[in-house]
Amino acid sequence: MKKTLTKADIVEAIYEETGRNRVEIRLALEKLLDIMKRAIKNDRSLLISGFGKFECYDKASRKGRNPQTDETITLPPRKVTVFRLSRKFRGELNS
Repeated sequence: MKKTLTKADIVEAIYEETGRNRVEIRLALEKLLDIMKRAIKNDRSLLISGFGKFECYDKASRKGRNPQTDETITLPPRKVTVFRLSRKFRGELNS
């Protein structure tokens, strides 16, 4: 089974490569993620060249069905975030 990369794993990897203080690394990573979250919330998109683009868009309300009761329900509108790989990174993955 594949292991999921966590924030702690990222902090540890940066620590091993740089030897910097783990607390400083964790705080910098938290700040970076906070900046990324704010950008997606406010601007609705975040582009990281050579990696990919996060985009947020509004999804309209729609009709759905409760599978337990077979009752028709209306699902409320919501925001959806998608990630698209850059061409460069996609090429590296599929080489």
